[in-house]
Amino acid sequence: MVDIVNIILPVFIVMGFGYLAVWRGLFSDDAVDGLMKFAQQFAIPALLFRAISTLDLGQNFDAPILISFYAGVVGAFALGMIGARFLFKRSWEDSVAIAFCCLFSNTLLLGLPITERAFGPDALLGNYAIIAFHAPFGYALGITAMELVRAQGTPLRHLPAKVGKAMFSNALVLGIALGFVANLGHIPVPMVLTEAIDLMVRAALPAALFALGGVLYRYRPEGDIRTVLFVCAVSLMVHPAITWTLGGAQNLSDTALRSAILTAAAAPGINAYVFANMYGTAKRVAATSVLMGTALSILTTSFWLTILP
Repeated sequence: MVDIVNIILPVFIVMGFGYLAVWRGLFSDDAVDGLMKFAQQFAIPALLFRAISTLDLGQNFDAPILISFYAGVVGAFALGMIGARFLFKRSWEDSVAIAFCCLFSNTLLLGLPITERAFGPDALLGNYAIIAFHAPFGYALGITAMELVRAQGTPLRHLPAKVGKAMFSNALVLGIALGFVANLGHIPVPMVLTEAIDLMVRAALPAALFALGGVLYRYRPEGDIRTVLFVCAVSLMVHPAITWTLGGAQNLSDTALRSAILTAAAAPGINAYVFANMYGTAKRVAATSVLMGTALSILTTSFWLTILP
């Protein structure tokens, strides 16, 4: 429990600095928007490019663990969309953004360090397999669903081009795509450029978390608490339960099962808010889900650790 708190607490502290800065008038709303734009359109895409361009994709590809985890992703997304639309009567656009919150676990800030603390560095191979495809898969699913919702009345033959344009107009997807191009094409990145990208990468998560703290001050959870609790339940309990069931059916090793479950059980990550902010919908639910889900994950992660083999 102490290790989990120590892992999660720095995330809260950085968000807390952002919240206090806006609350006390030391950081304006415009500054928050500018910082989030920097993180969303420049720093996080650079982080994704750097991570994917240097991954050993052959070593990190493990079909059974990916099937177990990503079937859970799709299940959480579908349940999130149905619940948002029919239980909470949200618009279809809100429902897609809320569903994205349900699917996008914080694989980097929570899943990776918790697995390492619990089972050691040698247990992380499964985590890397999941992380390699997490952002591309999640954003492809979310953007496709959002563009389909927004394209009501558009002839079906125009939808693939519309979805493709939306995806590749997105800086995050471009970072991912360029990372795969550099990796699969064995394209060397000059050292000077690598060092410049690394400088930006180091700013990505702190900038996004600080800005999210400012966003939380702006979007208080008034009227959305039931929806936020629903997102937390799907993200923290339903997704790992689906992954557990499918992992057992495929006879995953204990090591692979631990990686899959602890990654699936991670709270909604910063990208949940980034996606909502990108489309300007359900931003209060997304921001609060990140905060509340991270807090609740102290309890839920302890539960999963207790029952894991």
